[in-house]
Amino acid sequence: MHKPVLVVMAAGMGSRYGGLKQLDPVGSHQQLIIDYSLYDAHRAGFDTVVFVIKRENEGAFRASIGDRLAHHMDVRYAFQELSDLPEGFSVPQGREKPWGTCHAVLAARREVEGPFAVINADDYYGAESFRRIYQYLADHPDRPGCYEFAMVGYRLGNTVTEHGQVSRGVCEEDADGFLVRVTEHTNIEKDGENARFTEDGGRTWQSLPGGAIVSMNLWGFTHSFLTEAEARFPAFLRRAESENPLKGEYFLPSVVTQLLEEGKARVKVLRSADKWYGVTYREDKPAVVQAIAAMTAAGLYPEELWA
Repeated sequence: MHKPVLVVMAAGMGSRYGGLKQLDPVGSHQQLIIDYSLYDAHRAGFDTVVFVIKRENEGAFRASIGDRLAHHMDVRYAFQELSDLPEGFSVPQGREKPWGTCHAVLAARREVEGPFAVINADDYYGAESFRRIYQYLADHPDRPGCYEFAMVGYRLGNTVTEHGQVSRGVCEEDADGFLVRVTEHTNIEKDGENARFTEDGGRTWQSLPGGAIVSMNLWGFTHSFLTEAEARFPAFLRRAESENPLKGEYFLPSVVTQLLEEGKARVKVLRSADKWYGVTYREDKPAVVQAIAAMTAAGLYPEELWA
């Protein structure tokens, strides 16, 4: 049986942040935010990491994290490219936007042989999250007739920023803690201890409780997900060609939702009490630096992670 591996989605340039935010240090010894996620993942049992990046960023990634991490983990690279399409499809004229999170995961399909977890490169998830997702993947192979997936859910109040709007997938669970659906909201902002979102440019707002469970793109899949995602990609592309050829995105939660609705998979929601930290906006960085420093001072991390 293959050990779970970690897939890191790192192809985004971070347009709202204003640069390649994945490579912006947040630790006192020039550590990146991904260093802390990888350190936690390695302690949880992950020995292999696959970075999904843009091909033109390979040199920067190797120099900033990959080469030194290679002393501790098996480091692999996969490239998310617009032209990575099924036979018979081509990139629409004028398209520059990537094909979305599910396409990013598919880019790693040749480097993943068994179960795997998926994270964003610019988010801090916390040590508990990696322990829980690794153990679930190790203990839950697919059942006959049903894929066994998982996700780590966070309290919404632990995931919003003070500096602008964010996108979050709000989760609905059944009585046994399995995911029923994820509803994506793209314009969420902090509202005291809670949050609110708008779907009409701010003319009207709807409230969301701070305790709502949301997805931060920390998923756990068996290899079956790659097979399903690849098989469903052509149908997405045909819809995108007619509806939104320049900006349509193949979202990972959308494929999960399809599999849930068809009864082909179930997704266990693993709750995390950890606070999420991220750098959606450049103004977020000081808070992340302060939080990392506090956790280091408390002994949760050594001063030099990979020394």
